[in-house]
Parts: sequence; C-alpha cells; structure tokens
Amino acid sequence: MMKAMSEIRPYRIDVPTAVLDDLDERLARTRWPEAETVDDWSQGIPLAYTRELAGYWANGYDWRAREAALNRFDQFVTEIDGLDLHFIHQRSPHDGALPLVITHGWPGSVVEFHKVIEPLVNPPSGRAEDAFHVICPSLPGYGFSGRPTHTGWGVEKIADAWETLVGRLGYDRYGAQGGDWGAAVTTQIGRNKGRCVGIHLNMPIAKPAGSGDFTEDDQQALAAYAEHRKWGTGYSKQQSTRPQTLGYGLVDSPVGQMAWVIEKFWAWADCDGHPENVLSRDELLDNVMLYWVTGSGASSARLYWESFNSFISDGRVELPTGVAAFPKEILRTPRSWCDAAYNITHWTTMPKGGHFAAFEQPELFVDDVRVFFATVR
Repeated sequence: MMKAMSEIRPYRIDVPTAVLDDLDERLARTRWPEAETVDDWSQGIPLAYTRELAGYWANGYDWRAREAALNRFDQFVTEIDGLDLHFIHQRSPHDGALPLVITHGWPGSVVEFHKVIEPLVNPPSGRAEDAFHVICPSLPGYGFSGRPTHTGWGVEKIADAWETLVGRLGYDRYGAQGGDWGAAVTTQIGRNKGRCVGIHLNMPIAKPAGSGDFTEDDQQALAAYAEHRKWGTGYSKQQSTRPQTLGYGLVDSPVGQMAWVIEKFWAWADCDGHPENVLSRDELLDNVMLYWVTGSGASSARLYWESFNSFISDGRVELPTGVAAFPKEILRTPRSWCDAAYNITHWTTMPKGGHFAAFEQPELFVDDVRVFFATVR
C-alpha cells in the first residue's frame, strides 16, 4: 500500500538521557514566584498546585514508561518542502479501512490521540466499514516535527503538506478531522478538496450569520466570545505578535513551559475546575514533555504569528462536514453560523467534554467520527 518508501523513514521516540538529566536539574533549581493574591485560578495556575505538579514531574513521573507507551504506535518522518514532518501512521488490519488524518492544535500534540487511535484502527465491531487507517501528524514546529527556519508555514501550507503526505502513503482518498489549529487545517483541506472525501471538526470556525435579531444561542455564543476575548486571549496575543520573545522563557524553564500549557487545560477542558478531574497527571505531563524535550516553545507559538489573523477565512467548505459540538469548547459556534461556512451533513451536540475532545472524551469522539464518516465512505 505504501509507496515512495525511500521518502518515509521509520521513527521511534528516544529522548537522550542527557535531556532528562538536564530536566531534573532545572526542576530542582526552579526559582518560584510568590503566591497569587486570590484563592482561585483567575490570576493563572496557582503556586501550590504548580509546585505539587512540578514535584511529581521530578520525583514520580516516569518518562521512559510513557515513552514506551507512545512507541506502541508506528511512527515515521518524511521531508516535505524541506521540512521533516513526524507522524503516526497506524494501519488497520482491515483492507477496506478509510484513511483518516487527525490534526492536533496548541497546546496539544499527538499525545491527545493516544486513547482513540486503537479503537479507530481496530473497531470492536470487527467490521471494515467501521475501521480507519489513522494518520496523526505533528504540526510543523511541534513535537518531533522539524522547526521551520523561514516564514510561510501557515495553515494553507500545512493543509497542502498533509495532502502530499496522504499521497506519499499511497492513498487516493481520505477523511480529515481536527480541533483548534487542527480545525483550521482541516477546514482548509475541505476547501481544497483534493483527495479528501469529508471533514469532521470538534471546533468549527465560523462568524455570526447575521447582524441583528440574534437568537438566544447567538447571544450566548457572542457573550462567551466577549468573555474569552476579555480574559482568555492573552496567550494568543503574545504568540501571534512576539513568539520569539516568549520562547526564551518557555525553552529555558520547564516549570514555565508546564505552567503555560497546563493553565489552558484548566481553562479549556470540561474539568469542573481542575484538569486532573478529567486527565491524569501522567497524561498532562506527557503532553508537556512533547514541548519540553523538543524545545518547541517558540517554534510552536510561531504558527500564531503565521496564521492567527486569518484563522477565520473566507470560502465555504462544500465537502460533507460533520461537527461534534462539545459544551465546554472555547468558542461554541452555533449551527446557524456554521451552515454558512460548511456543508453540514452531520451535527452532534455532545453531553460533556471540552476543547481537547479526543483526550477528554475518547468514546464520544470515536463514535461520532465513525458515524459521520460512514456517510462518505
């Protein structure tokens, strides 16, 4: 099935011991700020929890065990437009499986998908029509992908790269799925069409459908958006304007990188006030490690510099589009807005879950992906 094998190189995660030793030393030397002056997370991740989580990272977390668990997936690297791109490619035992590209966002990584890959690849039903060949790329500048050395690696170029990757793997048709930046890339894939037969999103990107007579859903969405702009967009303003300046601190301080990421899991996950209510400490730190061991604090932030101001682009997606609308998503976009931007053929209002859909609610995620793509196989 795979062709151009000389262009695709096997990859196995193997973080040098020196990097782990350096992490231990840096954690031990952390210079801590004073505590926040409130009794909640409104000023950011609290000092007591940050120290507790950093202590576990230093003394309880076992990266080698977590690394081995991630290495159960088949991983590869291929060069596209001069940049090495890392990806998981887990083929189904069913020949009739549909290839599916799943794209993460920030502050996520391919770690987000560790609970959904196996049930997608080898469904409990045992039926080929429920199965997928799963492809999970690491975005340029993220995880084990290469870091761009010049401008231009924005959403449009990434969508083109994913199309190239699918062709290089020997597939002539595929589906695409994504949330966050993954939703932006997947939306662009839908506009481009190419080999893609349909897209599924857990964060659809759309503007209000009108300028008056807003429904209750519209008003709630606009109020949530205003609240997010007031209290939740400082990170994106910094990353979209001065990612290099921010990067020095993120790449130098493991606690700084950890705090920058974990605060967003508190804010964006459906976690009832604490990220460990929905994800384990190990899972949270697995994701942080993909930023820390690769030193990708600056390079991951540059995607905001490249594409943030064009996150919502013109051009309707005419491909069949499925949406899983999770109640604690950052931007809960009403269907009426999405109908103008996408050819919505499937919409599910989820009972629970937030921004990190596959990570938080893997069963709901898998079921919805499977139901939607059954309509376009």
